[in-house]
Order: sequence, then C-alpha cells, then structure tokens
Amino acid sequence: MSGAQKGLENWHRVIDAGSKPEDLAQIISEDAVFHSPVVHTPQVGRAITTAYLAAAGQTLGNESFRYEREILDGNTLVLEFTTEMEGIHVNGIDMITFDDEGMILDFKVMVRPLKAVNKVWEMMGRQLEKQSKP
Repeated sequence: MSGAQKGLENWHRVIDAGSKPEDLAQIISEDAVFHSPVVHTPQVGRAITTAYLAAAGQTLGNESFRYEREILDGNTLVLEFTTEMEGIHVNGIDMITFDDEGMILDFKVMVRPLKAVNKVWEMMGRQLEKQSKP
C-alpha cells in the first residue's frame, strides 16, 4: 500500500470522526505546509496546519459536505468537494501530498466561485478566532 493510499484511509477516518485536532495532529507531519485559499503565505508546521484543518472541518464539514472525486497519483491525492455554507454553494479541491508512511506533508485548498471564497474567508476567520480563545 502506497503512502497516499494509507494517507487517504487515515484522512477519511479522521474526517468521519469529526476532524478533531488531536486526531488530525496524528496524521500530519511535523513540518507540514498548509496552503489556504484565502491566506497568501503558506503556513508551516503541524500546529498551524492542524488548526486550519480543524477549523475547516467545523465550517466546511457540515451535513451538505461531500467528496465528489478522488484522484491518486504517486503520493499526491486530489479530492474534489462540494458543500453549502450559509446558502452559498462551495466547490473546491483538497490537494494533499503524503510521505511514504501516509503522513500529510503538504495540504493545498482551492475554492470557487468568488462568493464561496469570500464565505470561506469569513467563516474560517470566525472559527480560527474561536479556537484561539482559551
């Protein structure tokens, strides 16, 4: 089984369990890089990648969220998703690179259309702010 296949299994297991930060941290490499659709600078490290993915799980991962397609190439996985956020249809892609053990090395999110990007920015900002408060 390839690193990406292991990673895909782990990813679905964690997502299905609610994208809890402690579960996410177990499948993310210490020096992982997260590329947000709304933040210009790549975010480096397990802690910040975990924070972003946990926030995404709370905002995008509602009852309408579903993966439409999975494309696997080497240690790279592309997952196309759709969801609805406060009445806005969101279509996006998670592009994940795994190491040979199935740990996430790089996670890039792309979202369309512009209304969806704006809604993701708004709701992710609220969720990240909520997570940072004790």
